[in-house]
Amino acid sequence: MFLAGVLLLVSILASSLTVRAGLPLLLVFLGVGMLAGEEGIGQLDFDNSGLAFFVGNLSLAVILLDGGMRTKTSTFRVALWPSLSLATLGVVLTTAAVGAFAAWLLDVKLIYGLLLGAIVGSTDAAAVFSLLRNSGVRLNERVGGTLEIESGANDPMAILLVVMLTGLLQTADHLSVWAFLAQMFQQFALGSIIGLLGGKLLLLILRRVPLVEGLYAILIISFGLAVFSGVNMVGGSGFLAVYLAGLTVGNGHLKQLESISKVMDGLAWLAQAGMFLLLGLLVTPSSLLTHGLEALAIAAFLIFVARPLAVMICLLPFDFRWSENFYISWVGLRGAVPIVLALYPVIAGLTNANLLFEITFTVVLISLLLQGSTVPLVARWLKVVVPPAPAPTTRFSLIDDVNSHYSLELYEFFVQADSLHIPASVVQNVPSATVSTPQLVALVRDKKPMVVNAETELKAGDRIWMLLHPDDVNEVALRFSQQTSESFLLQNFFGEFSIRGDASLLDLAKVYGVPLEGISAEDTAAELLQRQLGKSLVVGDRARFGNLRLTIRQMNGNQIEVIGLKLHDKAQ
Repeated sequence: MFLAGVLLLVSILASSLTVRAGLPLLLVFLGVGMLAGEEGIGQLDFDNSGLAFFVGNLSLAVILLDGGMRTKTSTFRVALWPSLSLATLGVVLTTAAVGAFAAWLLDVKLIYGLLLGAIVGSTDAAAVFSLLRNSGVRLNERVGGTLEIESGANDPMAILLVVMLTGLLQTADHLSVWAFLAQMFQQFALGSIIGLLGGKLLLLILRRVPLVEGLYAILIISFGLAVFSGVNMVGGSGFLAVYLAGLTVGNGHLKQLESISKVMDGLAWLAQAGMFLLLGLLVTPSSLLTHGLEALAIAAFLIFVARPLAVMICLLPFDFRWSENFYISWVGLRGAVPIVLALYPVIAGLTNANLLFEITFTVVLISLLLQGSTVPLVARWLKVVVPPAPAPTTRFSLIDDVNSHYSLELYEFFVQADSLHIPASVVQNVPSATVSTPQLVALVRDKKPMVVNAETELKAGDRIWMLLHPDDVNEVALRFSQQTSESFLLQNFFGEFSIRGDASLLDLAKVYGVPLEGISAEDTAAELLQRQLGKSLVVGDRARFGNLRLTIRQMNGNQIEVIGLKLHDKAQ
C-alpha cells in the first residue's frame, strides 16, 4: 500500500512537468512503472500477467464509461458512420497490412504477424480521450467526434481478432469466415443493445433514487462494471456496452451531472494511472532492446503506411478533406489497449508470446512519444482547429426537464473584458415560471457581491451568476465575452463580419462586387456552403464566394445559423 501510494504520488506530481514539456501524461505513468520495476531504481519484481490483465480490463471499463459520458450525441450527426467504418473495416485493414509486414520482417508465420497486427490495430480510448481533452486545442466537430467515437467503438473488433487468432494458434484449426462474421455480429449486437438499455435503466435509477451526492458516481461505476462483465459473460462486447451506457447517461440531462462528472474524472484518472503503472512494472526494459529495431520499423510502418491507408479507404465515402484524413490517421494513438491485448497470447502460453508483447510495448512507447507529443502542433498545422467558443465556467441543473420550457439551470460566466454592460432587460427582469429571458442572480467582484443596475460596468475577472434555459446559454456567453470574441484570433478565423445563414446570396454579391452569373434570388449563403462542402457540415467549414471567404460560425443541428465573412483573403 505504501509503495502504491508513493508511485501514484510521484506520477501525479511528475505529470505537471510533462504538461509543460508537451508530452502525454500517460507516458509519465508508464515511465514511473518502468523505473520502479526490477531493472529500475525501485527493484520491484512484478511478473503477474493475470493480475495486470484483470486490472487493465477493469481500468479500461472505467475509462470508457467516463469517455462515453463526455461524448455528446450531437457529434453522431457527422461522425457516427465514419467512426464505425474505422472501428470495423479500419481495424481489419490495419491488421492485415501490419500483419503481412511483421511476418516478413520477423520471419515468422503469417498468423503470428496477423496476431501482432490485431493487437496494435485499434486506437486506444484512454490515450485519445486524455490527449484530445488536455491538448489545449479545440478540433472541429467532424474530426474530434470521429476520433472519440472510433476509439470507444473499435475495441470489440480488435479483441475479437486477437481471441480468434490466439485460439487458432492453440488448436491449429482453420479460420471460418462465417464463424468470424457471426461472432462479430454477436459482439456488436449484444454490446449495443444491452449497453443502451442498461444506460436507460441507470438513468432511470439516478433520477428516481435519492442518494448522498458523492454516491452517484460510485453508483454509475458499479453499474457500469456490472454491465461490462455481464455482457462479456453472455458473449457480447463489454467495452462497447459500457461506452454506450456512459453515452446514454452523459446525455440524459441529470441535475447532478456537474458534480458526477468531477468525481468520474478523478476515478478515470486513477484508473489510467493504476493501469499504466502496473503495465510499466510488468515490462523488463532491457528486453525491449532485443528487438528494438524491428519494433521501430513496425511502428513506423503502422504510423506512416498502414494507418493512413486504412483511414483513406474507410473515409473515402464521406466528406472529409485531405488534411482531416491525415490528422485522423496521425491521432491513431496506441496505448493501454494494445498492451492488454498482448497479454492474451502470454496467458495462452503461445511460443512467440514474449516477442509479441515486447514489440507491442515498444510500438506503444513510440506512438505516445511521437504522435502523442505532437497532437496540438499537427492540428494547428493542418488547420483542423476552431477557436474555443465562449462558455460558462460552472453549471447546475435546477429543473432537469430539458425538453420543456420549464427547464432551468444556474450558470456562472467569467467576464474577460472591461466596459461591458449587463442588458437592462436582464437586470430588471424578475423570476418567472418560464424563464423567457435570462435572470441575473449575482455579480461577484473580488470575491464580494455587487449591487447591479443598468449602468453597472463589468470588469475583467468579474463572475456573473444567471438563471437560463439551456438553449440561451451560448448567446449569453457570447454577450459577456463580446470584446474577446472580436479578438484578432477570432477575426482572422471567422472574419470581420457575421451574417445569418439565410442571408440572400444575390444581395451579398451586389454589396461586395461578386459576379452575379448563376445566382438566383432564392439562393442563400447556407445553400452555397452546402453545395460546395456537402451535407455533413460543422463549425469551421469554409468556402470561397468571389473575393469573400465564408466560414460557418454557429450551427443548430443541421442548420447553419451564423456565417463569418472575411474580405480579400486568399487562404482557404
